[in-house]
Amino acid sequence: MDFAVDSLETPALTKAQLADMLFEQIGLNKREAKDMVDAFFDLITHSLVDGQDVKISGFGNFQIRTKAPRPGRNPRTGEPVAIEARRVVTFHASPKLKEQVQHGDV
Repeated sequence: MDFAVDSLETPALTKAQLADMLFEQIGLNKREAKDMVDAFFDLITHSLVDGQDVKISGFGNFQIRTKAPRPGRNPRTGEPVAIEARRVVTFHASPKLKEQVQHGDV
């Protein structure tokens, strides 16, 4: 199945646009399409919050990384500031996605 984004009003693909594509190209009603997109992102969010990696075949991996505390510096005043430990989400594109982006293939 081919998904085409005809005209983006913004340079980003939004959840609303994804729901509209499901409505137009798959035939789901608008409520079902919105619920499906929301459920997809909720599942990814909950998995990451729980510390689980999310792997989407042919797209990439979302992983949680714990960053250690470290000393920092306030750029305006130059005074030292302690940066606390934190968890961050990282994304690594799959080789297939990297190839498509490099060559403009879809």
